[in-house]
Parts: sequence; structure tokens; C-alpha cells
Amino acid sequence: MALQVIAQARKQQGTGASRRLRRNGKVPGIIYGGKKDAVTIEVDHNALFHALRNEKFHASILDLDLDGVKEQVLLRAVNMHPFRVQVQHIDFQRVSADEKIHMKVPLHFINGENSPAVKLSGGLISHSINELEIRCLPKDLPEYIEVDLAEMTIGHTIHVTNLKLAAGVEVAKGMENLSVATASIPRAAIAEEEAAAAQAAEAAAAPAAGDVPAAKQKEPAAAAAGGDKKDDKGGKK
Repeated sequence: MALQVIAQARKQQGTGASRRLRRNGKVPGIIYGGKKDAVTIEVDHNALFHALRNEKFHASILDLDLDGVKEQVLLRAVNMHPFRVQVQHIDFQRVSADEKIHMKVPLHFINGENSPAVKLSGGLISHSINELEIRCLPKDLPEYIEVDLAEMTIGHTIHVTNLKLAAGVEVAKGMENLSVATASIPRAAIAEEEAAAAQAAEAAAAPAAGDVPAAKQKEPAAAAAGGDKKDDKGGKK
């Protein structure tokens, strides 16, 4: 079931009118595209703000009810206040069932914790991108694209070309060879391993106390014996 947006045509235009709308809990916006003229609209702020927290709202075909007349749209732009929790402006684009659309959809990464890179090697899987621009008909638009990390090993990289896309969905030009995720050993772990290896090498190079040559061990005893030898008269030589 498509998500719904309730809107009304905006009668007053201009910066002052937009400020008044915001003070009254409304968000100014626009609908454009298709074979119709652009229409300025207003939307209830609270309903819109809560809808924007839903990931699906950003990458789905929406049913927009404009004064009782419904049409299908995509969310194209959201302007937020620089420091207040307030939506300043919203843009929607009309879609036609027979025309392909360009859309950025989120990537959902799964099975990373069970991959050999993490489970066996203690590695870290880094996500290079979190969304992907695709091209498809409105009916084929996916809510998200899954990235299965179950087979990731250290040094392995998943590219866009490795992703499984639904029928009718194609990647936007220029994005085919992008890196999506990479598995590697964390730098801290590498530093610890290098330090441990250096300590082991130093320990191996240093002679142990029991490895002192036997000839050197006997020298003090021989010296002591020679030093204490007395002559027949009781004196030392």
C-alpha cells in the first residue's frame, strides 16, 4: 500500500506568505513534472515531519491527495531549518506509469556478522556507499536493495556489478564499478600484531642466561684457584 500525502493548493505566494504558513504549522511546497503545470502546495508540518522519519517515504511512489484529486509522486527535495527541527520546504515530482524514473534507493547490508571476514578473522566490513541511484519504471521501484555480506573474506570488495537487482531495475550510468563494501583488518589490530612480532624477534635475538659459552663460565673458577695457591712456606706466590 502506497504512502499518502494530504496537501492543499497554496493560494498566497511569496516569502511573507511562506513565513505565515510555517507559523501556522504548515510547510510550503511544490508539485512539478509530467504534462501538467507546476502547482504550489501546503502540507501539515507534523504529519510530514513524522512521514520523513520513515525510510520508505524517501524511496517510494507516494499517493498525493491534492484537494481531493490523487496523483502519484516522488519526494525530490526537503529543505530543513539550519538549527530548528522544522521542515522549510518540500518538492514532489509527478510520475507516469510508462516513463522510467531515476531514484536513489537505500542499501540494506545483511549477514556481515556471520561472514568469514568478521567471524573467523576478526575483521571489519566498511560500507563505501549507503544508497544507489537506479533507473526503472514506477511499478518496479524497490524500497531498498539488499547487499549480502555472508561470503566476505579479508581483502574482498563488493562492487555495484555484484549486486542482485530485481527485474526491470538498472543502475544509473557511471555507478557500475563503484565499491559498495570492503573487508579488512582494523588498523589497531595490525599495529598490535606488528608490536608482538617485533617483541618476539627481539627475544629471539637476545642470548638466554644459560647460553653463555662453557669456557667463559670456567674462567672465574680457574682464576680463583690460581690466586689462592700457596707455596710450601705458607705464602702466596
